[in-house]
Amino acid sequence: MDRIALKQLKEWKNKKNRKPLIIQGARQVGKTWLMKEFGSQEYKKIVYVSFDRNESLKATFTNTVDVSVLIAALEIDSGIKITAKDTLIILDEIQECPEALTTLKYFNENAPEFHILVAGSLLGVSLHKGTGFPVGKVDFMTLYPLNFIEFLNAIGEDRFSKIIEEKNYELISSFAEKITYLLKHYYYIGGMPEVVQNYVNEKDYNEVRKLQENILISYEQDFSKHTSPYMAEKIRGLWNSIPSQLAKENKKFVYGAIKQGARAKEYKEGINWLRDSGLIYKVNRITKPDLPIKAYEDLEAFKLYLMDVGLLGALSNLSAKTIIDGDRIFTEFKGSLTEQYVLQQLKSESKKSVNYWTSRSNVAELDFVVQIDNNVVPIEVKAETNLKAKSLAQYRKEYNPAKVVRTSLANFRIDDGLYNIPLYMIGQLESIL
Repeated sequence: MDRIALKQLKEWKNKKNRKPLIIQGARQVGKTWLMKEFGSQEYKKIVYVSFDRNESLKATFTNTVDVSVLIAALEIDSGIKITAKDTLIILDEIQECPEALTTLKYFNENAPEFHILVAGSLLGVSLHKGTGFPVGKVDFMTLYPLNFIEFLNAIGEDRFSKIIEEKNYELISSFAEKITYLLKHYYYIGGMPEVVQNYVNEKDYNEVRKLQENILISYEQDFSKHTSPYMAEKIRGLWNSIPSQLAKENKKFVYGAIKQGARAKEYKEGINWLRDSGLIYKVNRITKPDLPIKAYEDLEAFKLYLMDVGLLGALSNLSAKTIIDGDRIFTEFKGSLTEQYVLQQLKSESKKSVNYWTSRSNVAELDFVVQIDNNVVPIEVKAETNLKAKSLAQYRKEYNPAKVVRTSLANFRIDDGLYNIPLYMIGQLESIL
């Protein structure tokens, strides 16, 4: 697979002030594959350590921060002579050895010539457990599921990803029907690497769904494995309520929809756990689109989305028949799949925070608001062909933004500062604007 993250890793390799790099992301998004593939492309040698099955190295990293001792131990364990310029050191499943995180500080300070990649399951959760974290001594990168461009490349449709990336609007318009058909497949299959690869090999939607369900089961097992029974129950309730929450006309998360009488204080920790594990996106409301956006967030009003559109469909028991049933898949449970898709592309493209906007009277609402450079850009998501956008009109009247975005299945056009961007191009938002 050709992952965009490979380019980011090459940039990291060539940085002047390169630090050990921690790759974050949900379990099964392909972190281990990415590190090994990058190593095979860019280095002569790879020293790979998985702390969940290497007790001797785990003991070494627990008992010393002496870089020379650690390098010697890695050489003995791997049988590979580590030379800084052409060896990639990969420390995987590092959550099983929190002390190894501390050693990254000493690698950065005393031996910055070494190239070190780090990853781990539920690392976002593990970092909050009092570990001596090397603040300022590491770089970070987040790996997401495949976005639509990566999906097209993976399934052999790079002719379409190319014209989208080149923004060849004439050709895109000519092939809009075919690209839309492929977008329907992405809605159902999603971007989990194993699922995409299975589809490439088998072209079997039943197998796709089985794999998605297995991933969901493994996530639910993590709830119990890594939290208390009480917290696992709360997390499971949150997790399973997300499809019904998004199916509401007003998609703002309501605790009472989990179960009658549910209170915020019971579930806040669970939301944080799901977010830190990379399994959900939490999109906070703003009522004033000013800079910096973070200063105007309402942390008590938010929407929750899964991190992958295919998994949301699986959790909702979405039928594969929606792929061939007109444009039904775009409008399923009040367009929530489409909102999920758009959010996923925005996160993959820019890694910036994404919010949503409501008027103070709650009469008008815009699906997403992002900050691009020094501009606050509102985004209206239209899952249907009806492009009337009353909320967007009210927003423009009140705040007079230079650029606003409406994304739908309609072709690209610009009309007096209104950018009509096809859904399959929303991942190119920053370069378009």
